[in-house]
Amino acid sequence: MKIEVAPALGCTEPAAVALCTAAAGTLLKSKAIQSIEVWLSPSIYKNAFAVAIPGTKGQTGIDLAAGLGFYGGDPKLKLQVLASILPEHINTTRQLIQQKGIRINLTDKKEGIYIRSVIKAGDQTAEAIIEKTHDNLLSLKLNNRNVSDSPLLSDLLEARSDIDTLEEFLRSQSLEELLALVEQMDEDDFAFVREGIKYNLDLAKHGLAVGGGLDIGKTLSRLAKEGLLMEDMILSARIQTSAACDARMSGAKLPAMSSAGSGNHGLTAILPVWAVSQYRKDTEEIKLLKAIALSHIITGYIKSHTGRLSAVCGCSIAAGAGAAAGITCLMGGDLRQIAGAIKNLLSDLAGVICDGAKASCALKLATAAGTAVQSALFALHGINVKATDGIIACSPEQTTRNIGQISTEGMIDTDQTILKIMIDKDMNQKICSRCPKNQ
Repeated sequence: MKIEVAPALGCTEPAAVALCTAAAGTLLKSKAIQSIEVWLSPSIYKNAFAVAIPGTKGQTGIDLAAGLGFYGGDPKLKLQVLASILPEHINTTRQLIQQKGIRINLTDKKEGIYIRSVIKAGDQTAEAIIEKTHDNLLSLKLNNRNVSDSPLLSDLLEARSDIDTLEEFLRSQSLEELLALVEQMDEDDFAFVREGIKYNLDLAKHGLAVGGGLDIGKTLSRLAKEGLLMEDMILSARIQTSAACDARMSGAKLPAMSSAGSGNHGLTAILPVWAVSQYRKDTEEIKLLKAIALSHIITGYIKSHTGRLSAVCGCSIAAGAGAAAGITCLMGGDLRQIAGAIKNLLSDLAGVICDGAKASCALKLATAAGTAVQSALFALHGINVKATDGIIACSPEQTTRNIGQISTEGMIDTDQTILKIMIDKDMNQKICSRCPKNQ
C-alpha cells in the first residue's frame, strides 16, 4: 500500500509539474531567472489543464503550477510540494507569466506520465525530468551535465523498481490471492489506513462546511435535508465522496490520501466504504480497515492494466471497482460476491471518459461512489452481469484485462480527440476574451 497510497496536496498532475520545477530549482544559485519551460505528455497536460491549485484561492493554470513549484515549492515533500507556498510566491509567478517567462509545451512523443522542466538563470540552465509515476524524478541536469549527488535522487532507483515490481506482481494475481493479502495486515498497516480515512474525511467535512467547486456534495446534502432525496447509504457515499472532491478540486489546502497515483482515486477508494460502515453499527473497525485496504489493492490492480493515465476515468473504473469490492467485503460477501460486484461496476461505468481534472470531477465521483454501493448490494443479492454481456468475462481477472485493452488500445484516438477539443476550446476562449465587446 505504501508504494501505491500516499498523501497528495491538490491534484497530482499540477503537483507533479510543481515538483519537477522545484527539483530543477534546487540546482540554481539564484531565484532571479529568465525563463521556465515545461514539456508535458498529453495525459499530464489534460489533467493539469483546468484544476485549481491549493493555496491560490481557486486559481488554475499549468504555468502557475510550474512557477509556484520553482518559487515556493519544497521538493522534499514530493506530492505535497505546494504546502509551503505563500502569497508572495503567487505574485512573483504572476509577474513572470505576464512577462511571458513561463512556456508550456505539449509533446506527443511520450505517453502516460512525462514532465520535463528547463529553467534558465544567468549562465546556468537546470533541467529535471519526471516519468512513469507522478513523483518519480528520473534525472537532474545542470548545464547539460547529469547531477547524481542530489538527495532528491537518493532513493530513485529503488522507488522506480518498486513500482515496476508491484505492477507486475498485481497483474499476475488472481482475485482470491489479492483477497488473501488483507489477512496479512498488521498494526502498522491498520494505522496507515486510519491515516488515509482521516485525511479524506477532513476534505469531505471541508467540502460540506465551506463548499467549493460545483458544490455537488453540499447540494446533495441540502436536497436530503429538504426531503427531495432520501439519505440512505448510497446517497451518503455520494455526498461524502463528492464533497471531498469539491474541496480538493477547488484548491483546499488539505492533503488527500491518494491511491494508484491519484487523490480522487483515493477519495473514491476510501469514502464510500467508510460511508457504508456508518450504516452498519455492528461493523468492527478492523473489518472496515481491511475492506478499505482491499479497495486500494483492487484499485491498483485495475490501474496496472489500464495505465496510470488514460482516456477512461480511473475514479469510476478502477477506484469505483475497488470501492465495490471493499463494500462487499465489509458486508460479509464471499469471493464470488466480491467478483460479482467488480463485474457489475465495470459493466455499468466502463464508458466513462476522462476529460481532465476539474471541478466537475465531483459529479463523476458521486456517480462512482453510488454505483459502487449499488454494485455491492446487487452482488450480495445474487445479481451479477453475465459473461455473455458485452465486455464482461467469466472472471473479474479477464474482465479487468478487457478493460485494460480498451484503455490502452481502443481509446487512443478518443484521448487525442478529447485533448484537441480542450485545446481548441481554450484557444477560442482566449480569442473571445480579447474581443472588445467582452471586455
